[in-house]
This record gives sequence, C-alpha cells and structure tokens, in this order.
Amino acid sequence: MAWSEITLDPIEPEAVLARVGAAEDGAAVLFLGVVRNENEGRRVSGMEYEGYVAMARQQLAAIAREAAERAGSPRVAAVHRLGELKVGEVSVAVAVSTPHRAEAFDAARYAIEEIKTRLPVWKREHYLEGAPEWLGGRTPVVAGGAE
Repeated sequence: MAWSEITLDPIEPEAVLARVGAAEDGAAVLFLGVVRNENEGRRVSGMEYEGYVAMARQQLAAIAREAAERAGSPRVAAVHRLGELKVGEVSVAVAVSTPHRAEAFDAARYAIEEIKTRLPVWKREHYLEGAPEWLGGRTPVVAGGAE
C-alpha cells in the first residue's frame, strides 16, 4: 500500500527507502528534494515551508496512490517536510520500487511533478543578503472544485 506523510521532523532518506522494496523488485528509486544554497543568482541561507496540512495530507496520499497505479506496484512512499530548513536538508522524498527500473523512474517522476503542482505547500527563501521572500508557485488543482 502506498504511504505518505507531511511532517515537521527531519526526513531520513533511509527510512523512506525502507518503506518500499520486495523480493520481486529489481529496482528501487529514491528522489530527494534538498534545500540548495543559491536560487536565481541569490545566495540562500535556508528555506521555510508552510502548508495547509489537512489538504496537503489528502493530496499527498492521492499522489502516492496515483504513482502506485502508474507503477503497477503499491510500493510507493512520499513525505514532505514543513517548517524551517537549512541548506542541505531534505524537504521532500519519494521512493518507489518495482520489478523493473522504467516503471520505478516513471512513478517517482510523476509523484514529484504532481507534488510540485498540487500540494498546498508554500516556501519562503531566506537569503544571506536581503529580506526573505515567498516564492511564486502554482495554484493547486482541487478535484470537484468550483468552475
């Protein structure tokens, strides 16, 4: 069964990867989104993530299920962290295991792209010089919403 979590705690990549895998799997993919030290020519000292937690949990669970369907394997794990993160810390992790690599890569890529598009999480960069700034994003698509 696909697993997902929104957390305030540091993400441990080994623990996320341990949630997937089976004797019949020949491939395991782990994607990590990491806070980098530069964005658009500005030196970054850290990142702050805020989110609409109840909706984020629902959306992340749906994305993990969709990735599992896409992979043909229930062995998908996805976690996103909220709060203050330093450069080098993991903000998001996606792990997928399948019998063959193509399906694992495809499902992991699908999951992270959907997370970036649909998850109601906002980020504010903190810079070495200048005031922090909220980064632009996309308005999440909500199923069954008003048109």
